[in-house]
Amino acid sequence: MALSLKSVEAARGARWIGDAWRLFMRRPLAFTALFAVFLFGALLVSLVPLLGGLLQMMALPLLSLGFMVASQSALLDGPVHPRQYLEPLRTDARRRRSLLILCVSYGVCALLILWLADAVSGGAWGRLQALLAKGDAAQPQIDALLSEPGVATGALLGVLLGTALSVPFWHAPALVHWGGHNVGQALFSSSVAMWRSKGAFFVYSMGWFGLIVLFGILTAVVLGLLGMAQLASVLGVPAGLVFSAVFYISLLFTFNDSFGGTSPLPDDAVTQPDL
Repeated sequence: MALSLKSVEAARGARWIGDAWRLFMRRPLAFTALFAVFLFGALLVSLVPLLGGLLQMMALPLLSLGFMVASQSALLDGPVHPRQYLEPLRTDARRRRSLLILCVSYGVCALLILWLADAVSGGAWGRLQALLAKGDAAQPQIDALLSEPGVATGALLGVLLGTALSVPFWHAPALVHWGGHNVGQALFSSSVAMWRSKGAFFVYSMGWFGLIVLFGILTAVVLGLLGMAQLASVLGVPAGLVFSAVFYISLLFTFNDSFGGTSPLPDDAVTQPDL
């Protein structure tokens, strides 16, 4: 199926979130379990000496694509299962090679961003991770560390560079898998699509931000009134799984509107987007 690059009106950004929630409610347990499987796999990968962090970052493009494959299946009343993470790697050698190059490139760039943010913060982020591992006992030290001026600067740099990195990689895995693009084409087309639909993505981003803030406020108020404020952290775990699953489901709708849909290509087919 030839993919045609489209401009998307700003209002569609909110619709992407709504569509994702509606699809999630068709298979809530399956989609939540799908994300939980990824988290478990990421935990195991993190135990690999020296390369654990890199492998975790490299897996993110496959996570997004696997969720898109599962979401497309659910839209067609098909199954949702963890094997769909591997489905993109079972295509022809050219597309598989391009996907692996994307994964390595993303992993290296993400680690460089984390390193730069930590360097700007004077190593504060590395120390923060060590303190967080100690739990509540280290809370005074954590509060003192977060008040250091370099921490805010490092966090801002990390957010800005991370956002910039997401632009070329947002649609790239799907463009390789469904569009047959090579790495350069996929990164370029993803960047152009994000720019053409920047209004929709702004609404989309603000919608997610507002939804998460609203959930946090309502949870705090309700639990406070019930005298169970201590349960907020407990509810955060399942809520995080659900929100994360719905976010990754929404990627399919951003792609469908930006490129006109998803359909596997024959192994020997290569298409160019209409730029």
